[in-house]
Amino acid sequence: MDLEKQPEPEKQPQPQRSAAPAETAPAGPAFADPQGSLRASDADRDRIADILRDALAEGRLDAEEHSDRIDAVYRAKTVGELEPIVRDLPAARTSRPEPEPAYSYGPDDQEGTPDNLVAIFSSTTRKGRWRVSRRTNAFALFGNIEIDLTEAIFAQRLTTINATSIFGNVEVRVPENISLRGNGSGIFGNFEVVTLEGVDPQAPVVVINGYSVFGNVEARPKRGKWITDLQGRMRKHLGH
Repeated sequence: MDLEKQPEPEKQPQPQRSAAPAETAPAGPAFADPQGSLRASDADRDRIADILRDALAEGRLDAEEHSDRIDAVYRAKTVGELEPIVRDLPAARTSRPEPEPAYSYGPDDQEGTPDNLVAIFSSTTRKGRWRVSRRTNAFALFGNIEIDLTEAIFAQRLTTINATSIFGNVEVRVPENISLRGNGSGIFGNFEVVTLEGVDPQAPVVVINGYSVFGNVEARPKRGKWITDLQGRMRKHLGH
């Protein structure tokens, strides 16, 4: 008995599998900094501080605004935190000319007459626009001496101040962009020099030597005070 061949069932079309996407190589670390998250360097902070200093000199900022912004500059951790501080200042959008690399100091006169400041039961102050002697002797006996170099004219690179305080006080204030060094001691007193190194290797150097007996000798930079054009000032003063 012949068996009738049953018709083969129709094959259902199989759904096509989509091709697997080609594997992409893992992306390397992104070094672009679109959000300003790059860590700020000392040079970045100094650049912003220079812009603020110029804005203060031009009258765009008052002293209080300048002080607040300078504090923010040195608290900033990233470039993104620095840029908004000067966003409203024109200097932030223009390139600033590079300063000349060297300064012109006067002739080296080791025998120059020292400047003597004495305060005995009194007070002596030297500040404003004045020419700094190569050597200054400051002696305070039950008195007070204030030496402010922030607007002074340095006709030589090295300036030495010999400070002696006996039951008295000698204070020295310098610009932020010079070098400040000290060597001394206190006997039942205080001798404190805040060491400072200028960025420019040709900037003036002020050295404080001396001692205090039941007194105080102190030297430190004055915040917000800079010598903005050392070479121009000295050339003008020396008639070059």
